[in-house]
Amino acid sequence: MSLPAITHAPAATPLAALLPARRGAAWKVGPAEYGIRANAQMSRITSGERALVVVEQAGVIEVYSNRPDDFAVTPAVVVQASGPDPVAVLADRVLRSVLPRMERETANATVHAHGWQQVIVDKTADLNEVGFALIDHGASLNVADCVDGVGIQWSADEGATWGLWVLAPTGNLTLTYDGPVNGLYGVLPVLLPPVEGHGPTDAGSAFTRHLSDRFPQFRPLAGHEVEFGGYGDARGYVALPAQDEPTDYADDARRVVAELSRLGTDLLLTAVPHLV
Repeated sequence: MSLPAITHAPAATPLAALLPARRGAAWKVGPAEYGIRANAQMSRITSGERALVVVEQAGVIEVYSNRPDDFAVTPAVVVQASGPDPVAVLADRVLRSVLPRMERETANATVHAHGWQQVIVDKTADLNEVGFALIDHGASLNVADCVDGVGIQWSADEGATWGLWVLAPTGNLTLTYDGPVNGLYGVLPVLLPPVEGHGPTDAGSAFTRHLSDRFPQFRPLAGHEVEFGGYGDARGYVALPAQDEPTDYADDARRVVAELSRLGTDLLLTAVPHLV
């Protein structure tokens, strides 16, 4: 008895189109190599050695990480096909969570086989890719070194300085900023997690409320600092440059320092227009 043919998942092609091309090559859509759910529509999308399986059945769309050494049984993303713009929701979650996690898994495998120095070498290729995208948008880059990695730095409007770093042992990229707080307003909506589950708060200082009122994902860590994220996905902070600076006032021009870590390369490529 022959098994039923696996039919194409309609969401696969528009999802692939929403993910950024890597090294000039767009994501490719092909047939799933095996069935995850009986009678479901399935497709496999690939970018280099990375692969995702898109499964559609009974009004639900799932995305699975497809690793060569693992049979996928648990979806990384699940959305209702009847929801508002489900493919855009899929792409957002893949960029924020699934692909960065795959980068970290690759880094962990590399460190066990070859050490963290090889991870830094491998991730420098990703750093260069984002760097060339920044140059295409007008940035003038400088190579920089630090104790546990390498990076690039560039200047933006009003004297702000950005940095992008490959640091051991994260497996992802880290973004730093020093400049007026409003220089972050363009990129934070791209890099911060969704607002769901976050509510307004009166905690903190005038400085921290200035940020958390605009971005509810932030929570006050102290009077001079807010943070977001936690274990697993992206996390970071925005703070006044010194802990003894007054926190009883805030405005868009106030100087801050920020660090956003565990960022996936694909997500950063979508954020490049907001970084120059």
